[in-house]
Amino acid sequence: MTITLLLDLDDTLLDTNMQEFAPAYFSSLSAALADRVSPEVMLPALMGGTKAMMTNTDPSVTLRQVFDAYFFPRLGLEREALQEQIDRYYDEIFPGLQDVTRQRPEAVAFVEWAFGQGYRVAVATNPYFPLKAVHHRLRWAGLPPEHHSFALISSYETFHFTKETGAYFYEFLGQLGWPDDPVVMVGNDLDMDLLPARDVGLPVFWVREGRDDTHPEIPQGSFADLRAWLETTDPQRLCPSFETPQACLAVLRAVPAAIASLTADLPDGRWQCRPAPGEWCLTEILCHLRDVDREVHRARLGRVLAEDNPFLPAEVTDRWVAERDYARQKGQDALEAFVAARKELLALLEDLEPAAWSRPARHAIFGPTNLLELVKFIAEHDRLHVQQVFKTR
Repeated sequence: MTITLLLDLDDTLLDTNMQEFAPAYFSSLSAALADRVSPEVMLPALMGGTKAMMTNTDPSVTLRQVFDAYFFPRLGLEREALQEQIDRYYDEIFPGLQDVTRQRPEAVAFVEWAFGQGYRVAVATNPYFPLKAVHHRLRWAGLPPEHHSFALISSYETFHFTKETGAYFYEFLGQLGWPDDPVVMVGNDLDMDLLPARDVGLPVFWVREGRDDTHPEIPQGSFADLRAWLETTDPQRLCPSFETPQACLAVLRAVPAAIASLTADLPDGRWQCRPAPGEWCLTEILCHLRDVDREVHRARLGRVLAEDNPFLPAEVTDRWVAERDYARQKGQDALEAFVAARKELLALLEDLEPAAWSRPARHAIFGPTNLLELVKFIAEHDRLHVQQVFKTR
């Protein structure tokens, strides 16, 4: 059984020292754009755009779209007016920031060992940067992406959430096709990497020097300790678990975002392709997710919240694929409608009092149940269809 490792980048794989790196980055980018934008305007816009990404919970927009919507209006410019200079900055100037970072040879050795074990190794950096900037930082770390087959590298072009939301971690798994394997989030930052991942049900390992006894329940230590821990821990203990309302909501928010990234820029003709006779095409999968959210999940959960122990009949929805002729619909439209339906479902759930998650119901198939268990069923249904989307694509 393989293990999926989600490896943080800054101060985990690369000694970044953000107190030096961040000012150097802001200063160099400001200087590169100074002929078009004054630093007094650019720096507050850059900081505000970063904060907007940090707080985004909307699965319909990528972090780049969130950033652009804040940043460029405050400059009084369109992105296209600065794109050439921005590209030149990341191609020619940004690489010079390597001087304020340092390699961690123990991190390189660990990554090489993990690849040698057949682990699925991914770079789970907080996606504030464009992909080319992340690639540069991996080169500085001694892990050039040209020579390392990372399963996924998060960046602001293709991600909708940052680590602060928790949904980031399930969006990451979704873009990987949500493998059934054990998963570990590995990072150095307790508040950014570890607690948000743990709070939504992912196993974690804290890379640090020495030991912090304020969180003795979190496995921690050097990369050598991490290797020993992976070699001695039962992999079955490392499987994600969305058992809490917080974890379930993270899954429900992440799934439409992950599917949007998996199908981005897909040519129209590919939406109707079937991997095998009798299997669903992407359009049919998205129509199914849209209609089940609209007509089953929303109504069912609404009844549980409004009624006292309601009876919930079973719904046979697979037949809708043929009855509603899903394959003749437009896949991109179905995706957009699914995202909209999911946002409505999230609005119903995200501000509930803790006691509401225990509200009872009687299901025609599952018998006595409650709101949390019903939402867990939705999360599991989502997971299976993300796997289907990934394999079909």
